[in-house]
Amino acid sequence: MSVGLLAVVDDILSAALKASAKTAGVVIDDAAVTPQYVQGLEPARELPVVGRIALGSLFNKFIIIIPLALLLTAFAPWVLPWLLLLGGTYLCFEGAEKVTEWFGVHHEGGADAAVTEPKLVFGAIRTDLILSTEIMLIALAGLDPDLGLWPTLGALIVIGLVMTAVVYGAVALLVKVDDIGLQMMKNPVRRTRRAGARIVRAMPTVFRVISVIGTVAMLWVGGHLVIANLAETFWHGPYDLLHVIEHAIEATGPVVVWIADTAVSAVVGLALGMVVVGIVLGFGRLRGKQH
Repeated sequence: MSVGLLAVVDDILSAALKASAKTAGVVIDDAAVTPQYVQGLEPARELPVVGRIALGSLFNKFIIIIPLALLLTAFAPWVLPWLLLLGGTYLCFEGAEKVTEWFGVHHEGGADAAVTEPKLVFGAIRTDLILSTEIMLIALAGLDPDLGLWPTLGALIVIGLVMTAVVYGAVALLVKVDDIGLQMMKNPVRRTRRAGARIVRAMPTVFRVISVIGTVAMLWVGGHLVIANLAETFWHGPYDLLHVIEHAIEATGPVVVWIADTAVSAVVGLALGMVVVGIVLGFGRLRGKQH
């Protein structure tokens, strides 16, 4: 019995490792997006907020995404592309909204500096829901369809736990690096104090870069979701164009192809996001005139 159980566990871990490798790009995006939500918090609240977001991410994966994905895969697989299309469009909107803010466009509620912690956590968990959905669906697609229900569920649970630990462990480390630098500045060794001072000075720039990467990640992931799931639903045009571009440059190597794929997805995401931002701003102004 124990040998059979070990064999099942080994199968689950092997399947989880193989499937999770395909989610690496989205995991990196998730880790880049999340630190934006804890910037500006008091240092004492950073790790508790990251912890609350991580718990929300586990809720997203285990209570919403995995059960829904398994049910829809079994009974209504045609619904999944539509859900991903909506999620991708929302990510494009969030990314485009941040881009417009770089150029001084203030959105409704954007001028309110007193963003409450619950609202901040809710916004982060809402974005995580979309990114986690793509992570888990990519993982599900990478599993052997003959694996069986319970091994498939076990593999998805392992992937969900590992990915959440990786993403939010990295986020927790990022948001506390400046505190580590401050502690190093109190060290009696001069070289350590200098290294700590350099870390503290560098962190504002690091977080600005992370903010840009997170915004681009939203546009890239959102654009990719829209392109892929448009093809799954009713329009192959953008997907076919992307394949034409990939085929034209495939001789340059996989890295260049990946960069081109990412760039096209981000451009599509930005274009779609700008359209949605324009619609939202238009409705907001119309509603303001009515009031």
